[in-house]
Amino acid sequence: MTTITFLPGFRKISVEKGETILTAAQRADIHMNAVCGGQGKCGKCTVFVRSGRVDFDRDKYGHFFTREELENGACLACETVILDDVQVFIPERSFIQAQQILVQVRGLEVEFKPSVWKYYVELTPPTLVDPSTDLYRLLEGVTKAGGPSGEKVYAPLEVLRQIPSILRESGWKVTASIALVPGGYRVIDMEKGDTSKNLFGVAVDLGTTTVVAYIRNLNDGTIAGVASNYNRQISCGEDILSRVNYARKGGLGRLQELAAESINSAITAAANNAGIDREDIYEIVVAGNTIMTHILMGIDPAYMIEEPYVPVVRRALSTVSQRIGLNVNPGAGVFIFPAVSDFIGGDIVADILACGMAERPEISLLIDVGTNFEVVLGNNDWMFACAGAAGPALEGGEVLFGMRANPGAIERVTLDYESLVPVYETINHIPPAGICGSGLIDLLAELLRACVIDRTGRINTAIVHERIRQGEHFPEFVVEFAERTGIGKDIVVTENDIKNLIMSKASILAACITLMNQAGISNQDITTIYFAGAFGTYINKDNAVTIGLIPELPLHYIENIGNGAAEGANIALLNRKKRKVLDDVAYKIGYIELNAEPSFMDEYTRSSFLPHTDLAIFPMVEKALEACRIRKGVNHGA
Repeated sequence: MTTITFLPGFRKISVEKGETILTAAQRADIHMNAVCGGQGKCGKCTVFVRSGRVDFDRDKYGHFFTREELENGACLACETVILDDVQVFIPERSFIQAQQILVQVRGLEVEFKPSVWKYYVELTPPTLVDPSTDLYRLLEGVTKAGGPSGEKVYAPLEVLRQIPSILRESGWKVTASIALVPGGYRVIDMEKGDTSKNLFGVAVDLGTTTVVAYIRNLNDGTIAGVASNYNRQISCGEDILSRVNYARKGGLGRLQELAAESINSAITAAANNAGIDREDIYEIVVAGNTIMTHILMGIDPAYMIEEPYVPVVRRALSTVSQRIGLNVNPGAGVFIFPAVSDFIGGDIVADILACGMAERPEISLLIDVGTNFEVVLGNNDWMFACAGAAGPALEGGEVLFGMRANPGAIERVTLDYESLVPVYETINHIPPAGICGSGLIDLLAELLRACVIDRTGRINTAIVHERIRQGEHFPEFVVEFAERTGIGKDIVVTENDIKNLIMSKASILAACITLMNQAGISNQDITTIYFAGAFGTYINKDNAVTIGLIPELPLHYIENIGNGAAEGANIALLNRKKRKVLDDVAYKIGYIELNAEPSFMDEYTRSSFLPHTDLAIFPMVEKALEACRIRKGVNHGA
């Protein structure tokens, strides 16, 4: 065993020789940026080795650093093997920072039909003349108060044990909490006195990176509190596959605990902000991808990443909060959204519920983009769906100065086409530290319109301008010079960065076209494109079309639905009838495995241009590019 010391903070941990610095950091509960999942592709997990021996391939990964940084011991934590006792400094930029987490939902009107109620009852004590049982007396009171008939209500052992003392200590004035569950009704709690006003539920978006929790008053449906935080499973792996592999090595229990802790943390923050006791939360609805919800329930997800990629369960699931470690009322029910397949999970079913595309005859296209992407096409009669790896480029990975939506990230960019001077906005309006996904989409589109890059993504180095230059490894465009940045270095986008962005966007467009071909429709048959999730909310629609991230439709046909997973979870929390159709929606969707679809690679190749090889399907973009050619007098490429 050897010892690694992390600076600043002098946190020490014993490790086996041959372990990577990133793995050691994760075990030390240090949350480092590893957007690519520790594959050595993003260059975000920079550390500086201060002392000790390590093994790091400078020839292979040295392009992520300057010569000065390499001389100072710079290396990638994910690709650096520990050989001896080492001391490692982690710069601030390598820590996961407070991210701009999307919590907004559209707040659609929904019929209020909750599945949990509270009934305050004042009962007559038993006598020799009326020796009815305590349970009968309680349930009869609930029925008289407007609740369900007593013979339809089940009282679990935990509640039966409470009934005699609570009834007598309260003077027979109690509040019963009743939930509608599969098969009937259930008494989930008993309290002294009138607590009928204290009735809340939680809608949870359990994401791979972040968790969002909405607390709702289940007496009137109003929002009581909202909070979000990171998914603590990040310490066990940045991406889904890393976490499944962690589970395979005996870590499923730990991952389940971290999922519960993440939800508990968000709920606690929301409850504290609203002045709510967590014991007054009686229901939780969770929307998450298939692997996340399997892990939350403690179900082994290992076989979902092996052929034939089969999840343990697809249908909606229900359990009790205490069984999975959620710190709310012990009897609170937990409803888990159903999944379509291994990679089309309950979060996408929640997106579908949020946008309403399964309820209308008009054809819609739904796109949810993160490290992975999901695409759904269809209407109330039929649906096709697919999923794939968007690549980390759109989240700032595999881009030299890419970053998540953290403070200092450039999130919007416009370009003066004559001077080529960028005008940008950063998150929190501080000096730039890098560029996040929405800013990269803007920059790519603006560079194309300005003729700085051609349709293959090559930078036109024949343009004589201080911002266009040959970098150490690739041609590059300077977005901002060092003296105006927050990191003391020029922030650039390289030709290699652009290549990675094009590869990412090509996957998404090719998936959309593949589904359209499967359904036998064209752009003209689609009435709405829905963007779900943070990425879709913050990107510029026009720029997304310009680079060919999505099919070209009039911009007013493109709608951002915000956090669709949270929206769908809120709808299901407030209206129990909506839950009944979710399994039907999930099972109606025809899943297309892109890896097994021969036409997908052809479409991907055609989509690996800006915006596409066939400009006829992007007529508005073609006009914009023609204006560029005329203005600049250049040939824009194939």
